[in-house]
Amino acid sequence: MHVLVINSGSSSIKFHLYDMEQENLLVSGKLESIGESIGHSVYLDYKTNGEIIEHKEDSAIVDHTTGLKHVFAFLQQRFSMGTMKPLQAIGHRVVHGGETFQTPTLINADVMTSIREMIPLAPLHNPANLAGIEAAQHLFPHLPQVAIFDTAFFRSLPPYAYHYALPKAFYTQHHIRRYGFHGISHQHVAKQAADYLQQDLANLKVITLHLGNGASAAAIHKGICIDTSMGMTPLEGLVMGTRCGDIDPAVHFYFARSLGMSVDEIEALLNHDSGLKGLSGVTDMREIHRLVAQGDVQAALAIDMFCYRIAKYIGAYYVALGGLDALIFTARIGENDAIIRQAICSRLTVLGIDLDLERNQRGDGGTVDLSKDNSKVTILVTPSDEELEIARQTLLVINETS
Repeated sequence: MHVLVINSGSSSIKFHLYDMEQENLLVSGKLESIGESIGHSVYLDYKTNGEIIEHKEDSAIVDHTTGLKHVFAFLQQRFSMGTMKPLQAIGHRVVHGGETFQTPTLINADVMTSIREMIPLAPLHNPANLAGIEAAQHLFPHLPQVAIFDTAFFRSLPPYAYHYALPKAFYTQHHIRRYGFHGISHQHVAKQAADYLQQDLANLKVITLHLGNGASAAAIHKGICIDTSMGMTPLEGLVMGTRCGDIDPAVHFYFARSLGMSVDEIEALLNHDSGLKGLSGVTDMREIHRLVAQGDVQAALAIDMFCYRIAKYIGAYYVALGGLDALIFTARIGENDAIIRQAICSRLTVLGIDLDLERNQRGDGGTVDLSKDNSKVTILVTPSDEELEIARQTLLVINETS
């Protein structure tokens, strides 16, 4: 079965096409600057001999439907598919499913209505996700399509972890609670790590760290997520590329009363101009390392705060889990930045988390064990593959409903 995975952003579309018989990635691509005068498309064609052929195209992409028409035209040309018969399902990443969607869901009109009702909870993401779904439905109305929700993995959070200490009505009437994000990634790497360890995930206590421009941590007890760092929105938790993470809520009052900032200005500051960017002036961790090497004090502070906050969460989740079997790093920073991994783990030796410095420098690809032989906790780097996880979950839904 061929499954197409679509991750639709406000001005972009990412896609991956899989042959799920062997879970082979056939084609992937990204369309950017949708709605602007000139759009940019990059397609990667994965050949059976390991060769990857890149195709680039610059042209106006007025909306998501036009963008997907470009994608399908490329796929038809690549596979000479004509009517796209080899394509049997489409899986869509949807950021926020609220409390309504706790599992992957076959998309119909009622599902679309419910996703639209979640827009106030994810105003930057759900409208874009809907645009991709609507475009795909317009082009292929009879093809089964599945929504995979980034919040669904956290459906198992216990009430004491997902409630905020607010009057009950704010939850019952307005659904204000911790939802969590990056769930597809956390779920995928936890399963991959268990496979690597040749253990049943149901027997393990693990902490997963998704460290990229957005960053989050999750505590997973015997395959069930019991806590996560992001909250009602992706703003809570760790220090991120442009987001502040945890902050005293009274700071908002000070911004408004003493500095005269509007709600929109405060929201923009905390989401888009804080975090690593606010501390160092840049978001790319590689550039921050370069600034540190030049003696930049603010860049050094940014790294210290980034790593300290993560180590604090690991300590808290160690207690919540009642111990720890594996600590898992993933996403761009987690997978590629040995300096950050070392800075985090150096704060955790009291918990029996001992990093092997030589192993930490290796870039072997795939899942890699970075821990010392006598470490009480296994430290792993596991590449995140959200698209493959979406394809797998899409296939499960299709098989269950066929």
